[in-house]
Amino acid sequence: MSFVIPDDLAPEAYPLAWLVGRWSGHGEIDYPGIPKAEIVQDIVFDHDGGPYLTYTCTTSLRGTDEVPGDVWSVESGFWRVAPNAPEGVELEDFQHPLEIVMSEASGVLSCYMGAVGNGRIDLATRFAAATETGPSVRGGTRMYGLVEGELMWAWDLAAFGQELQSYMSARLKRVE
Repeated sequence: MSFVIPDDLAPEAYPLAWLVGRWSGHGEIDYPGIPKAEIVQDIVFDHDGGPYLTYTCTTSLRGTDEVPGDVWSVESGFWRVAPNAPEGVELEDFQHPLEIVMSEASGVLSCYMGAVGNGRIDLATRFAAATETGPSVRGGTRMYGLVEGELMWAWDLAAFGQELQSYMSARLKRVE
């Protein structure tokens, strides 16, 4: 399924235009101290005409055809192309710097910095903070890629006393 740049998308968000829409698919969680599990994910990238995209992601444990699984996590945030790369960061041709703020229902707030270009997004946390009862997250990286019309993504996490390592990944299809 192809995409069309929405007429009212802010020009500053054009490098992210290929994300706009609803994506749904399957993946897995696999992290020390957490039972390995299959997941179902629903991600919506949207816009309201501002120079950013809005983001909402709901991850559920995979249930059966008759009974959906429990919600594992919900996060939301804002994705924007930064006007300039941070000092000391050199970007390759066709890349644009990104700044992303995400909040999780579990009580974690993360600020990611990275780059978008050629159907790929690479992100790393600038900082992660938690509420008093939120999980102990020290940082993470994420990679999103458009591969043959599908959104593939992987999240590496440093949390719960563990070093940075694979946490969650999924393969999603555009549904809107």
